[in-house]
Amino acid sequence: MSKKNSPLKTIELFAGVGGFHLGLNHCNTNEQKAYEVVWSNQWEPSTKKQHASDVYRERFPETEHSNEDIAKVIEENFDVIPDHDLLVGGFPCQDYSVARTLSKADGLQGKKGVLWWSIYNIIAKKGENAPSYLMLENVDRLLKSPAKQRGRDFAIMLSSLNELGYIVEWRVINAAEYGMPQRRRRVYIMAYKKDTTIYKRIKDMANPSEWITGDGVMNKAFPMGIENPIDKPFVIKGSLADISENTIDYNPKKSPFDTVGIMIDNKVYSAKGIPCFDETKALHTIKWKTLKDVLVDDADVPDEFYLKEDMDKWKYLKGAKKEERKTSAGYTYQYSEGSMVFPDALDKASRTIVTGEGGATASRFKHVVETKKGLRRLTPIELERLNMFPDDHTNVCASTPTKRAFFMGNALVVGIVEGLGRSLSMVLQEDS
Repeated sequence: MSKKNSPLKTIELFAGVGGFHLGLNHCNTNEQKAYEVVWSNQWEPSTKKQHASDVYRERFPETEHSNEDIAKVIEENFDVIPDHDLLVGGFPCQDYSVARTLSKADGLQGKKGVLWWSIYNIIAKKGENAPSYLMLENVDRLLKSPAKQRGRDFAIMLSSLNELGYIVEWRVINAAEYGMPQRRRRVYIMAYKKDTTIYKRIKDMANPSEWITGDGVMNKAFPMGIENPIDKPFVIKGSLADISENTIDYNPKKSPFDTVGIMIDNKVYSAKGIPCFDETKALHTIKWKTLKDVLVDDADVPDEFYLKEDMDKWKYLKGAKKEERKTSAGYTYQYSEGSMVFPDALDKASRTIVTGEGGATASRFKHVVETKKGLRRLTPIELERLNMFPDDHTNVCASTPTKRAFFMGNALVVGIVEGLGRSLSMVLQEDS
């Protein structure tokens, strides 16, 4: 594993167009290289053309890259995965996506949800050479999935990591609450193996919950208080099979996992986090940004992004409605939803980017801004800026504006990874 003062060797799974890679690269300086991404994997089973993988190869040619089903790599060609200190990845979240109702979210039993076990299998097969640290990302719905057994999926993940010898902490971070230009809530997960100084430091604490509100890795980067004291831990009981069948601790009413927490020896200390960010103490330079701050000059926006037709449909989709609808089976029901701001407010952080952001078709969820030249959709560069990617990062391999918007709907906010990366590096230096 990595020697003192040498960069943490990192692999990036489910890499997309490289958000983790960018964030960790921002932690490197001329004086010290904190992270080196030595291997990555990106595979999209539903398409023949591997657009995201092509972007990744173009932007990070120095990184050994795999464009193959990760489960197949693990089973048939495991030796190509190098030993590493840090494993990062935003593991596929389609089964937990907020774009689907909880009752239809299949969680770990879903087609892509099972890819969690690719992370588990890499760690298990590496054995003594398993990574010292994990940095993972998912939609915050993960903490209460599936609907009939809220929290069961997350309990399985925590318990499986406990079996492999890790302490795990997590917190739900909304990028906009820390000065970034997009309201994007995601759960970030950090894990520390039992032979690390961080693991030992946490184990020696009289009150482990102090780690999540004090000098812990995540709290240094994204500080939070908690709404109520943690009186006693919740215990994840039984085997993974027992957890799967447990409808007492994991039921339709409430998940046992709140927005911040830590798991030690299957004991969970969790509470609702309250952001308390001070930009003067941030680990990296933060300038509070709004949607207006990412807009390009009107002269640089192609005509295709301006709304020319279907204005009535745009207004209908964005507006409040309460109406009778029918299912495909002929069942009649009452449908209602509230109105959305139209056009989008420029003086606030933007709404969350979704994968369907691209294309000219009218949509409830696409961003629309008002300019001197009229109402228009966001350009690919503006979407990249909302996720803190470099301008034109995805403008390679003949990617269309619609495909580039899809990339950003699937991406994470780079500044979050940078903050976590800087904090982990700082804590490791303190302990060295």
